[in-house]
Amino acid sequence: MKTNLKKATMLLTGLMVGSKLFAQTPDTSAAAKDYVRPFSGGDKLRTWSIGVHGGLLTPFTVFGSNNKQDFTHPQEQVGYGAYIKKQILPSLGLQADFLRGKVKGTSSQPDGLGNTVYSQYETNINWSAALSANITLANINWRHEKPFIQPYLTVGAGTMNYTPKITPVGGQQVNFKNTGNGSINEVYIPLGLGLKFDLAPGVNLDLGYQVNFVNSDNFDGYKYGSGNDRFSYVYIGLEFALGSKKKPQMATHNPVASMRTEYMWQNEQTKNALQQQIDAEKAKNDALRNDLNTTNANLAKLTTDSDGDGVVDVNDKCPNTPAGTKVDGSGCPLAKPEVKVYVTEEDKKVVKDAIKNLEFDLGKATIRAHSLPSLDRVAQLLVDKNFSLKLAGHTDNTGSNELNMRLSKDRAESIKAYLVSKGANASRIEATGYGQTQPIATNKTAAGRQANRRVEFTLL
Repeated sequence: MKTNLKKATMLLTGLMVGSKLFAQTPDTSAAAKDYVRPFSGGDKLRTWSIGVHGGLLTPFTVFGSNNKQDFTHPQEQVGYGAYIKKQILPSLGLQADFLRGKVKGTSSQPDGLGNTVYSQYETNINWSAALSANITLANINWRHEKPFIQPYLTVGAGTMNYTPKITPVGGQQVNFKNTGNGSINEVYIPLGLGLKFDLAPGVNLDLGYQVNFVNSDNFDGYKYGSGNDRFSYVYIGLEFALGSKKKPQMATHNPVASMRTEYMWQNEQTKNALQQQIDAEKAKNDALRNDLNTTNANLAKLTTDSDGDGVVDVNDKCPNTPAGTKVDGSGCPLAKPEVKVYVTEEDKKVVKDAIKNLEFDLGKATIRAHSLPSLDRVAQLLVDKNFSLKLAGHTDNTGSNELNMRLSKDRAESIKAYLVSKGANASRIEATGYGQTQPIATNKTAAGRQANRRVEFTLL
């Protein structure tokens, strides 16, 4: 037992020293190296990796009652293995596993007379090969955008070749199988869980626990009870991503961080472009203001009022006004006072019903047929009372900001076009899209996202 623990300690120490060497050179540009433009394809990521590991094998497992195992006292033994993995999705990989080692136990369960039949067994796992699914449960980092810990599950199926040897009480060790070289081939099911820690780009520390279910009761050489044999393997290892070091590893890549980086970059680009446009418009306005000042200075000398309305010609925007006509400061006839029309509760109900019944085809700006009668009543209201109407389109945060901004604008414009087709004054309808920028509920739930997908009507 002490010898085995010493071997295991040396194995763990060696792996930890190797991990320390990889961690000596910090990657100051880790966030930049982990960036991959969203939706750019799997060829931008490393999807193949290999791993090596070593640990302890024992007949005791976390499943079932261990005191009912064929042998009651486990003897931990060193095991080792390797794998090659293909990452299909960020959370799913397929890996081919290899494992070797020895499983040992002492003191078999008593027979029907209460006697201990075997003093110990020792099974050599000559080789085992399995194909497993590796499911990454999450990419976790509490301090940085780049993930550090990846909890995972593995489940698979394979075959192993093993040689069980048993020692009768007071006797010599013999092979359980008397024919051939004593080896047996059996199907087995490996089921495991573990944690992977990012040590450096493309290098991960692997800590795991695996239970292997053998499809027979031959593994320990003693057929006791009715259950099949099983054994567990606790291990530590290293995983190395294959391919270009310039590409991040898919299994440890955080696509949300890349999407945030892309959003921040595009937002900065848009901000700079808008600022340039504003500066250009300011320069044009300054030039126009200077021209206007020069022109006004020259025209101020003129005092001619040709139509006698009290406004000099240089300022008279409506020359030849008939005598006696009351004009404003521009020399134009005063408009008749506008009759103010107020929005009533009934008017608000018409708009509220239109909002309630409004639906579009999924991902499009096409208004569904059952929404049209409510919009017809809104159009009639605009015709009868000459109201102004503001349409504000909004979306949830599903999809890119650019797509959502365009979709919200298109939907608001679609409603405007329909109302105009029913006789409403186009100049009194304003259609604006705000995309995902003004949520009224959380986007973390389906109900919240449904509430955020809306078009707001405001009567003026």
